[in-house]
Amino acid sequence: MGTVRHLRLVPQSGMKPQITTPPAWTEPIEAFLANLARSGAPKPTLTLRSYHLRRFACDSQVDPWSATTLDLTDHIDRREWSGSTMKTFRSTMREFYRWAMLHSLTDRNPAELLPRVRVAAGVPRPAEEDALEAALADSDTRTRLMVRLAAYAGLRCREIALVHTDDLVRDLVGWSLVVHGKGDRIRYVPLPDDLARDLLAFADGPGWLFPGLIDGHLSAQYVSKLIARVLPGATAHQLRHRFATRAYQLGGRDIRAVQELLGHASVATTQIYTGVESDAVRRAALAAA
Repeated sequence: MGTVRHLRLVPQSGMKPQITTPPAWTEPIEAFLANLARSGAPKPTLTLRSYHLRRFACDSQVDPWSATTLDLTDHIDRREWSGSTMKTFRSTMREFYRWAMLHSLTDRNPAELLPRVRVAAGVPRPAEEDALEAALADSDTRTRLMVRLAAYAGLRCREIALVHTDDLVRDLVGWSLVVHGKGDRIRYVPLPDDLARDLLAFADGPGWLFPGLIDGHLSAQYVSKLIARVLPGATAHQLRHRFATRAYQLGGRDIRAVQELLGHASVATTQIYTGVESDAVRRAALAAA
């Protein structure tokens, strides 16, 4: 891989809280979030932790050091949450009260008794090739490049929004893209030569590839909306699933390599994207037949 001349600081757009936080919770929440930020927690994690804490504080109207396990379970029961959201809420509250105990703000953790949440394993949902072909045929140049980055490089919408001309690098083996992923993690994704050339040709000089009014580049939400307009019956994220599935099936079935390409912290997540377990089960069954 060639030498990268820079590491850019990527601006992050926070979500403004719309919840009125009870006074008793304000200082503890802010101190907890500041501690998380100092430990390197990414902005989306801080936003999610903040939302769950403020939502519980506002809805329950109990003092943070008087809250009980029953208060927490009542809060969960009043919502039609998915398993993953319940798991995130449980994690937030456990982490908050552990921090509070460590700083002698309370002597108990009501979230410790919340039952463990089991989240059902997902299944791969790759976009159909017909849908991809239709999207490429029916979109303008800008949207077509977004679709190609998702389908042929596996980028998330936020990562597409953050593509900068400085992120396109070339070495002896070809073009790669420096991708600014979740948690400010950097990864390198090889690009087809034609895609790299088209990205450079589209760029209006050095800078963000998809400029916008906020932070200088488009938002992830707007990228998702543009792709959805031209992608019949599928989503931008399903293009990422499509990339993962093909990279695994046609690239030697190397799950670790696909994990690196997608920027997943856990290989278990990559297995969901690629359907690796069901694929292995099928091959085992056919081998025994």
